[in-house]
Amino acid sequence: MSHLVRAAVTAPSLHNSQPWFFTGDATGIDLFADATRRIPLADPVGRELVISCGAALFNIRLAMRHLGFRPVVRPCPSPWNRAHLARIEWGPYEEPGHLEEAMHRATRDRHTHRGPFLAAPLRPQLADEMREQAHAEGAGLQSVETGRPCTRIADLVRAAEDVQRADPARRAELRRRSQEYNGARLDGVPLASCSYHPDCVSLAGRDFVGLTSALPAPPAFWPSRTGLVAVLTTGRDTRLDWLAAGQALQRVLLYATVNGVAVALHTQPLELPRLRAEVRAALLFGQFPQVILRFGHAEPGVPTPRRAVADVLRP
Repeated sequence: MSHLVRAAVTAPSLHNSQPWFFTGDATGIDLFADATRRIPLADPVGRELVISCGAALFNIRLAMRHLGFRPVVRPCPSPWNRAHLARIEWGPYEEPGHLEEAMHRATRDRHTHRGPFLAAPLRPQLADEMREQAHAEGAGLQSVETGRPCTRIADLVRAAEDVQRADPARRAELRRRSQEYNGARLDGVPLASCSYHPDCVSLAGRDFVGLTSALPAPPAFWPSRTGLVAVLTTGRDTRLDWLAAGQALQRVLLYATVNGVAVALHTQPLELPRLRAEVRAALLFGQFPQVILRFGHAEPGVPTPRRAVADVLRP
């Protein structure tokens, strides 16, 4: 059981909030959303919380595959308990594949990137390969073309950041999720990962440390180092879709890590209903946007802290 939980908690989550806990028995493990760790202003309906838990669910599946078993997943198995997001049981034995093993190893190495990427280009085939990884989990991954489409997404991210930076309550919520005042905590965003000005590339980043209040314009601006922009999408927008989006997100992130590619996440416009609708209007086929991503090459990232297994595994 501890092996599964150790893998699960390496999943990404909004502001590294780690909004999950687990129970289990000899036949499997149960994944629950921890509503006390929801970020209320950024995530009022818990969409990003469920996506985060979906990423943890994918890691549990990988950990079972690493041990040679095929996981049997029942999503949202308790209609009377919305927090119960999945039951994962041990299925029949099946030797793991090479990619599954590589992804399992990558759970320990994956870190969320912030700031510019290196100038080295991505492999031309990588976008199609990552799209296939998302499709395998029932989601889409739409690459955003350079030029007007990318400028439109960048403008929407910028508009969301302007709203959030102008709101004292939202600024305070964001600062509480940094490790500025308590570096010993086992959640939140390390200050060492915020070394660049949040506006130094085309898609504005979160200002965890309030840098833009003292330095409104970045010392340097590198639009060419923004990287490949893509949007993770689902056909509908239900709790089950959010859970699937989280699994697709983690599958894409780990595939990128295996291929030496770093990923930055931008969800700011998706946290404001009007701007999320505008992002959706910019996509093909009326898909629902769940996460905006940037892909590129980067130096090794800063590890983010994780709570101990004993803190999240309950009797």
